[in-house]
Formats: sequence, C-alpha cells, structure tokens
Amino acid sequence: MTAGTVLAAASAALAFLLEMSVYVSAGYWGFTRTARLPLRLALATGAVALLIVAWGQFGAPTATHPLHGPARAVLELVWFGAGDLALLAARGRRAALWFTAAWALSTVLQAATA
Repeated sequence: MTAGTVLAAASAALAFLLEMSVYVSAGYWGFTRTARLPLRLALATGAVALLIVAWGQFGAPTATHPLHGPARAVLELVWFGAGDLALLAARGRRAALWFTAAWALSTVLQAATA
C-alpha cells in the first residue's frame, strides 16, 4: 500500500463519518427542543428524513441527480453547515467547533488526494 492509497482511504473514511455526523446532529437537535416527546420525535425524525432525501437526490455516489463542480461545493457547504448549525442550536458549541475542524481537515484531505 502506498502513502497515497492510505491517505485516500483515510480521507474517504473521514468524509463518510462526517456525513453520518450530520444525521446524528440533526436528530440530536430535534431531541433537544423544549417540547413534548411526540413533537421532539417528529422534529428529529423529520430533520433526518429531509437530510436523507436531499443527500440521496444530490450528494450520494448513486444520487438521482448528482451535482458536480461549484454546485457540489454549495451542496457540501449547506450540508455540513446544517450539521454544524444543528449542533450549535442544541447548545453544543464545543462539538460544533470540533465538527468544523474535522470538516476542514476532510476538505483538505480530499483536495490533496484529488
């Protein structure tokens, strides 16, 4: 295994973990709202479902309408920004900062392996 192969694998793994973290962040946001349990469940489930549909349509490798170039960059900015904002809204400032740092590292790794 070459260093480039290892770096590409690490980059792909980090990107996948960050994508899953967006779902977790959205669900966590829904559960931390000050409402009765049924509404919190609906918010968490709805937010995650919305993100699943959006990623499946535009961001996934097997997306129905895959985006490329600047449109893909905007999608990723909105996608990961949503995860970051969900953490901030759930009073997770430190978690949001770590998420942003990991996203920045992932972006640099993806650029380095492209």
